[in-house]
Amino acid sequence: MKPLRLAAALAALVATTAFAQTKWDLPAAYPATNFHTENIAQFAADIDKASGGKLKITVHPGASLFKANEIKRAVQGAQAQIGEVLLVNFANEDPIYEADGIPFLATGYAGAMKLYKAQKPFLDKKLAAQGMMLLYTVPWPPQGIYTNRDLKSAADMKGLKWRAYSPATAKIAELVGAQPVTIQAAELPQALATGTVDAYMSSGSTGYDSKTFEHIKKWYDTQAWLPKNAVIVNKKAFDALDKATQAAVLKAAADAEVRGWKLSEEKNGWYKEQLQKNGMAIIDPPAQLMTDMKKVGDTMLEDWLKKAGADGKALVDAFRKM
Repeated sequence: MKPLRLAAALAALVATTAFAQTKWDLPAAYPATNFHTENIAQFAADIDKASGGKLKITVHPGASLFKANEIKRAVQGAQAQIGEVLLVNFANEDPIYEADGIPFLATGYAGAMKLYKAQKPFLDKKLAAQGMMLLYTVPWPPQGIYTNRDLKSAADMKGLKWRAYSPATAKIAELVGAQPVTIQAAELPQALATGTVDAYMSSGSTGYDSKTFEHIKKWYDTQAWLPKNAVIVNKKAFDALDKATQAAVLKAAADAEVRGWKLSEEKNGWYKEQLQKNGMAIIDPPAQLMTDMKKVGDTMLEDWLKKAGADGKALVDAFRKM
């Protein structure tokens, strides 16, 4: 009988342990090898360790659980407890989500961090109203201009077949006299090969991943904006955790944010090196081109402020005081 009693006791222990363990799903839109996803995997591992296995987070990369534009709603509706989103994708919900997509409002990593600090209270308020909370953000590398043309000013961009992948990038084309063509990332190599587009604005990572260097030989490092990914959590799911596990989540999130911003900056340098190794010139933009492009940014900021109202003005004022 003793072995049976022992087996029963072990079974009861396993059942109790399983009952005490909480499992979360974390959908992410980018491949497992992307630095954002690698950072998330470390975040999940840190929580597992710090909580003593009480909270297990399964990361679902490459939009395998939900598509990129479905993740926020999935977290809000508790179909997934936690998820990663690109904030600018939700500009149609509220202009606050789009603040880091305004060209030349914040350039470079130091400027992007200041903008994040100004934007965060508004993000916290908006997400709280939707039953969620922000855990951390990580920026993409800065955005530059890919083209084979010599650009001395914005006038040299007139007539370019310009890849647009968002309302903002289409608006830039309109303001510089280029022809916007809607092309998503997966379609970009084919579009470049066929001449459907011959210029676009994005980060070094896009140029490397899409092998743009096979068709375009110049990248103007304008550092126009640094859009951020955010990891958000369903507030009820978070509140259901015990205090120690909540603390573990918040500590892991703070660590992931610091690590992710550093990773992004390191990757930016690495991507530029790879572009150069593959025959692309990395060019510091001429002064007149930057002056002209900043005017484009000013126009887009004015449009954004009209949409964003008092919150938008308060956000920009806070940013400019930093």
